[in-house]
Amino acid sequence: MSILSGMQITEHAAFIAAPFATMSLAKLGATVIRIDPIEGGIDYHRWPLGPGGHSLYWAGLNKGKKSVAIDLRKPEGRELAQAIVTAPGDDRGLFVSNLPATGWLDQDALRKRRGDLIMISIVGNRDGSTALDYTVNCAVGFPDATGPADATLPVNHVLPAWDFICGQTAATAFLAADRHRRKTGQGQLIRIALSDVACAIVADMGLTAEVELGGHGRARYGNDIYGAFGRDFATSDGRRLMVAAVSIGQWKALCRATSIGDAIAAYERDNGRDLSRDGDRFAARDTIAHLLEPWFAARTLAQARTLLDAARVCWGPYQTFEQLVAEDPRCSRASGLFSDVDHPGIGVALTPASPIDCSACPPTPPLPGPLLGQHTGEVLQDVLGLSTAAIADLHDREVVGPVSRRMG
Repeated sequence: MSILSGMQITEHAAFIAAPFATMSLAKLGATVIRIDPIEGGIDYHRWPLGPGGHSLYWAGLNKGKKSVAIDLRKPEGRELAQAIVTAPGDDRGLFVSNLPATGWLDQDALRKRRGDLIMISIVGNRDGSTALDYTVNCAVGFPDATGPADATLPVNHVLPAWDFICGQTAATAFLAADRHRRKTGQGQLIRIALSDVACAIVADMGLTAEVELGGHGRARYGNDIYGAFGRDFATSDGRRLMVAAVSIGQWKALCRATSIGDAIAAYERDNGRDLSRDGDRFAARDTIAHLLEPWFAARTLAQARTLLDAARVCWGPYQTFEQLVAEDPRCSRASGLFSDVDHPGIGVALTPASPIDCSACPPTPPLPGPLLGQHTGEVLQDVLGLSTAAIADLHDREVVGPVSRRMG
């Protein structure tokens, strides 16, 4: 039995943060029911697409979930959705959405049906105005601290990091609220603003205090690690790798692997620096890099890998997505994280289980994303207790989508 077996969460959401939150819990054994429009929501065709035109994005963020297709424009459809959200049971009454909490999504309306409802509402900004990862990231300073030191324009990163961090924050909030309800019997509304998550992280990293107390913000340093030593280097076969020495152990390992110890000791004597200290390594980063560049330039990536690994250097190769899939054992069937999973309408693809390794519970195997409305009949029967005839009538009147389950 998985660690969250029995927990039932209902989701009506789009984009990344909310679907990622519930998928993270589904990977730990929770049952997650998506309420989808019959025609699919705004993410149903979002890129990247598979060879058959199905959204890999949508399938990727909804792995292991159940999809119920309902016409939410109809009063009866909205009634069904509310009934699923507020279904009785100790492990039910858990709901997440990042869509406007109005109409059938209104928290007060839902709590009239179930007073101990736990609802996570993810919004863009604290005042309820719209924001996306891309509009938040540009505002919190990182694009102006990213890129070459001589760059004059901001540099966006392609990873929607704030969405994923917000999703993990929402998953944590779910578990905390569920524990609170178990102890007190009380439900609650939890609002999480994407921009709040980002601003909090900026402050947690000391970047706002750096401005307030130091009078300046973070500058651009290219691929150098700020406040220690870390930089990218080219190998003789045209590859690049990143080395990091942010602890004394990592620094000693790098010096040992590359045989620059004598040159470093001479530099310390001549310049009055102690490169066992992070700040001194950062100040001397160009000198250190000058000493290291010939060592990497004289070796292929494979040769450097052997020597760096033998010395326990902290490093990693720069890889394309194609190289990650083809070359990296951490993203392979042998890793213990990935398995081949047949995704309906898409095909067989490497699919990860949860990266959380629970010693007391067996891992939940990776599961495919659902087809749109695939579990409509199952959920209406098992959660709401509707009869086969009632479900067939709802389908005939186009209140719900096609019923894929063989009803008995």
